Amino acid sequence: MNANELLKVCRNLLCLLTLASVFSVSAQAGNAIRAVDTSVQAGVEVVRVQTETPLAAPPEGFVVQAPARIAFDFVDTTSQVPRQAMDGGRGNVRSVNVVQAGNRSRLILNLQQATGYETKIEGNSLLVFLKPVQSDRVSRSSDVKNEEVSAPVTTLVKDIDFRKSDGPAGKLMVMLANSQAGVDIRQQGQSLVVEFAGASLPEGLRRRLDVSDFGTPVQTILAAQVGNKVRLIVTPKGNWEHSAYQSDNQFVLEVRELKVDPSKLTQGPGYSGEKLSLNFQNIEVRSLLQVIADFTSFNIVTSESVSGSLTLRLKDVPWDQALDIILQSKGLGMRKTGNVILVAPQDELSAREKQQLESKVNVENLEPLKTQVFQLKFAKAPDIMLRMTNPVGNAGQTANGQNQKAQSGMLSARGNVSADPRTNQLFVTDIPSRLRDIEALLARIDVAVRQVVIEARIVEASDSFGKSIGVRLGGADLRGIRGGDAGYSVGGSSRVAVGGSYDAVANSTGYFGASESGAMSNFVNLPAKSVGGAEAAKFALTLFNPSANRLLNLEIQAMEAEGKGTVVSSPRLLTADQVKALIEQGTDIPYSVQSKDGPTLAFKKAVLKLEVTPQITPDGQIILDLEINKDSVGERLPQGVAINTKAIKTQAIVDNGGTVMLGGIFESTEAKSESKVPLLGDLPYVGNLFKSRNTEINKTEMLVFITPRILTVEAVGN
Repeated sequence: MNANELLKVCRNLLCLLTLASVFSVSAQAGNAIRAVDTSVQAGVEVVRVQTETPLAAPPEGFVVQAPARIAFDFVDTTSQVPRQAMDGGRGNVRSVNVVQAGNRSRLILNLQQATGYETKIEGNSLLVFLKPVQSDRVSRSSDVKNEEVSAPVTTLVKDIDFRKSDGPAGKLMVMLANSQAGVDIRQQGQSLVVEFAGASLPEGLRRRLDVSDFGTPVQTILAAQVGNKVRLIVTPKGNWEHSAYQSDNQFVLEVRELKVDPSKLTQGPGYSGEKLSLNFQNIEVRSLLQVIADFTSFNIVTSESVSGSLTLRLKDVPWDQALDIILQSKGLGMRKTGNVILVAPQDELSAREKQQLESKVNVENLEPLKTQVFQLKFAKAPDIMLRMTNPVGNAGQTANGQNQKAQSGMLSARGNVSADPRTNQLFVTDIPSRLRDIEALLARIDVAVRQVVIEARIVEASDSFGKSIGVRLGGADLRGIRGGDAGYSVGGSSRVAVGGSYDAVANSTGYFGASESGAMSNFVNLPAKSVGGAEAAKFALTLFNPSANRLLNLEIQAMEAEGKGTVVSSPRLLTADQVKALIEQGTDIPYSVQSKDGPTLAFKKAVLKLEVTPQITPDGQIILDLEINKDSVGERLPQGVAINTKAIKTQAIVDNGGTVMLGGIFESTEAKSESKVPLLGDLPYVGNLFKSRNTEINKTEMLVFITPRILTVEAVGN
């Protein structure tokens, strides 16, 4: 090689090195996480994230309440941390995970207890300052009262919005007053439940949203206040997946349709690991487990009894599903503890667990007993004692014929409990592990019961109408009484007298010395009936001769009445959740009862009664078991007084603060009567003078309205 050729080779090599450096710089144009460490500065726990280049702005982060964790997403950032999982210090941080997916890296802080945070950029480092948390541990000393710690309301939900994004996907956006609220996301059935701890929801935002018209998997969104939490229930349809993140004061939940590829073995539920592909021919199971351990960074411990080979081909399968396939094909099982996975045959694992349980039982039988005092706040000590001593199984006999004591669910075989109703304390003697379990259980059940105010409106409306028309027709012949000839000639000396009665005819002849008033009589006496206690209007006229010896009287009566009335009864009562309550008002009516000792006096109630048992559902609705009675005193009989009863017994589901009409009773009565003189009353037009007509129409209606309201903690305190 001469000098020119050597120079040419050096020139080409220099060009290649230049291109390599250019590509290297372009490949590393993004940022990278180099190290993560934790420390305590002035009593505040600080997490320092060192990056390759300074960050322009703090990354987006969100808080999860259960399990307690804080996550940050670094965009266009790779991870140069040697390990994905690192142990935290002695503070609130249990461990730190750094996961890279493409050009995005996620930093996860696993905490002992949920808390808030603040961020600060200092050179090439991101400082995360964790806010101190108040300890909710309860002292186990026998002379210290148990205190329940409830999270105060520190965050206000300002607005709830729903939009449609690309995909199509539904995006739920929640605006918060600050970023201190802990968020818990879980799947409950076919719905997603999002809870903001220590938050309050204004009354105007407590509603149900129907978003099915947006064309996304999300159908409905229910927002409710549950204690000191704000609960959002998102109900999608079909196959879906979700993602969530929080940026400052905005929380975003995105639900999108899950597209299933039938050519891939990733449709099994419960698998969420990172996907991998495996293609091996006759590989040992131990070697295959080592491949998965290297891929997942888990520590896999394999039993000596694990052996054999396996041939498999998997493509784009979650690693936890691939591990499940390998274990099932060889009859193996696994037990996971932290980041360590133990793999062994199922029989060996079962025998080992049995041995551990037997050893635990032996330790419980030899462990010294301790006594602890529990001060109850809301629950009654005798009731809790009865629940703790209620046996789980039935008592029987041993092989020797001795009585076998039933095992309690809370206490060990050597445990004992007693209650002091005066001080509402429990005295429990048992092994320390059972005492800790009892303490945790009491912390969940010894809480204030939510209360409900039930208001009922019973409306009774009445409408009555009555009409009556009658007539009176009469006359008199006074000629015989006044010295003339009575009656009318019928030939010769015979005469006939006419009157409305026998006495009137006899008196009109004048031969019996009768008075003029005795000769007066009514041919037709069909007066109008009184309506509503009022007398009918009357109009009368008389037809007589100039000497006033013969009279014909006519009286027409008419009456029409109309009445309307409304009675409103509004019983109201306060009761606890799932506790029956009763309120009634009325009269005890006495009546006589025959017995072997003679007649005795008994009482029957005629009352307005409201009996209700409320049940608050997890989504803030109220289930009501209702029984409503509206009695009144009826007709008085010789045997006693009749009682008019109207009752409703039903079950209803009502929103908090909503009003529902349970039902109504409508009665309509119409009665018509007519009295007339035969033949004469049937004559056209003139027949009206010989008849009486009455019409009565009565309408009554009862409606029942129920409005339940859940009392908040602030309302109860006031």
